[in-house]
Amino acid sequence: MKLLIALGGNAMTAPDGSARPEDQRRAIEQAMETVADLIAQGHDVILTHGNGPQVGNLLVKNELAAQTVPPVSLDWCGAQTQGTIGFTVLNALEGSLQRRGIDRPTAAIVTRTLVDADDPAFAEPSKPVGRFLPADQAQPLIDLGQNWQDRGEKGWRRVVASPQPVEVADWRAIRTLVEAGFVVVAGGGGGIPVTRLADGTLAGVEAVIDKDLTAAMLAHQLDVDALVIATDVSYAVIGYGTQQARNVERVTITEMEHLAAEGHFASGSMAPKVEAALRFVRAGGTTSIITALDTIADALAGTTGTVIVADPA
Repeated sequence: MKLLIALGGNAMTAPDGSARPEDQRRAIEQAMETVADLIAQGHDVILTHGNGPQVGNLLVKNELAAQTVPPVSLDWCGAQTQGTIGFTVLNALEGSLQRRGIDRPTAAIVTRTLVDADDPAFAEPSKPVGRFLPADQAQPLIDLGQNWQDRGEKGWRRVVASPQPVEVADWRAIRTLVEAGFVVVAGGGGGIPVTRLADGTLAGVEAVIDKDLTAAMLAHQLDVDALVIATDVSYAVIGYGTQQARNVERVTITEMEHLAAEGHFASGSMAPKVEAALRFVRAGGTTSIITALDTIADALAGTTGTVIVADPA
């Protein structure tokens, strides 16, 4: 099968969320062992990934150096983290493949994602990024044009726009590499947000894009067999934290939409994954899977994972 696997933050950091370089390398090396196993089983794989902790680290550097060097914008942060994570993934994956006697070329694409300049998210930035700061430390960044909100006792926190992805701008280059046999890493962090100017060119904007929504769009553009959203649990769960909790196994689009409408999935964690999975199948994709990274093979075999398929004709 041709799979697009969207790696969650747990595949990029230590179990406690630590994002030191050594933590990231170890986590990525472990994740690539699973990916190499899937390739060894005959699957073609495209990878996307999160970059929240990595961008968070860059934002702290921005804050600490704001009086010395101008902070870099979020589109630059996205590009930098795509490059860093991309080359780290390639190094780890190539090592895992070599240990299995597999010779496959790999590539990482610094990927732009087109958003609508008129998206309502730009008028009301609401996506929190970075750490909390006291008012006096947030003020220099506010003076530089950033949006910060007073969050009470925790302090001030930056908020940015999170527009909907319209198109993965570099999908043709990604498809060309995939068709040539490459294992491609692309669309990291949802892609670098860009808008189209009046002359038709693209320009980066201060925003973040949900990585799973971009993964769903790229999966559709590449016509993959399955979108796999890899997280830290084997199933999406309804009634989480209650005695009525149960795993969501194989469901249709309509069944999953009903569960989502009933409020079973948390907005900050599982809900975006469910929406991304639904979007891919709604757009004509065959199958979306939400499961843990180390249970992907079992999910493809139908023995675990939340699997979303089209409604019966």
